[in-house]
Amino acid sequence: MTTAFDLHLTDKQRDLYDRTRDLGATTLAPIADAGKPGRVNRPLIEALAAHGLLPRLFEDGAISAVELCLLREALARECTEAETAFAVQGLGTYPILQAGTAAVRDEWVARVADGRAVAGFALTEPGAGSDVSALSLAAEPDGDGYRLTGEKLWISHAPEADIYTVFARTGDGGARGLTAFAVPGSADGLSGEHRSLLAPHAIGSLLFEEVYVPGDHVLGQPGEGFRVAMRTLDLFRPSVGAFAIGMARTALGLAVDHATRRETFGKPLKDHQAVSHRLAEIAAHVEAAGLLVHQAAAAHDAGAGNPAAAAMAKLLATEAAQEAVDAAVQVHGASGLEQGHPLEHLYREVRAPRIYEGASEIQREIIARWMFRGARVTTGAAP
Repeated sequence: MTTAFDLHLTDKQRDLYDRTRDLGATTLAPIADAGKPGRVNRPLIEALAAHGLLPRLFEDGAISAVELCLLREALARECTEAETAFAVQGLGTYPILQAGTAAVRDEWVARVADGRAVAGFALTEPGAGSDVSALSLAAEPDGDGYRLTGEKLWISHAPEADIYTVFARTGDGGARGLTAFAVPGSADGLSGEHRSLLAPHAIGSLLFEEVYVPGDHVLGQPGEGFRVAMRTLDLFRPSVGAFAIGMARTALGLAVDHATRRETFGKPLKDHQAVSHRLAEIAAHVEAAGLLVHQAAAAHDAGAGNPAAAAMAKLLATEAAQEAVDAAVQVHGASGLEQGHPLEHLYREVRAPRIYEGASEIQREIIARWMFRGARVTTGAAP
């Protein structure tokens, strides 16, 4: 079935999408399966680089939001582990690319792009997740640099990453007192441990014990950390929605296939209206959310994006994906929950995107503030 989403794509974009899906299924998925759950899969990251996906993140200054969404959705449909590794490499390195000194960029961007270095984005703390203004990791001046003291929690690729973008407090004033730093994983005084989640991602905590960071490792200017973080999230937030839509499309495909083959009470499941109408409703939600993701990304690339548009895209896409995966499991019954079944895997994977990079509640708050401030909420569509 040709969808409205397909009609938005150029032939070049469709070819990229299809080739990435094929790469995910035939090459990346076996490498992901061979990895150790909960640990960084360096062979997978190297494969993402060898097949040209990681370099695309940094070509021409930075990847476009539309292309980022296409790649994340295509990878998510075949190999969620590859999608996550790809996204975190970009998330951890984009601030360095955009705001780092020439020396720091030269040292790290190429190494991340060719798979020699693993990156992490260290924002969340034990007492500060959605509320970025509550960050408390302290950065005290020390000569020409700073010493960082405190903790980070739920950091993807921690504690194994080679380079982290770290956000720390250099002054008062909530978000205005934050500064971004590029911190090597080998820095003296930096340690960490692995943590476990519902889906076995490579994620952990970091402990900073007077970690010295040279002044030329500040990203942007002191006090601009919040701006650096938001510029990064503005690019990546719609693509979280694309990741979710990729999982949703796979789940719906599995549900439709099962409902066509499985018979109950003398007829296929698809001929039971309760099943077919439920899947039809979810398909409509997924298509609508996918279009909103694409539109928000296109608006970002055109310089017409806004936080509300990105928030709408992430909110609706992640919620629709949760709905789609849950319904697909329901259609399959107990078999969809069996360990090793693709839906059991998606059921664990689909939950986190509704929390990270701004929980659904935060996205609603962003939209509400924009709306009640009197601004016209737009995703880039014509008035």
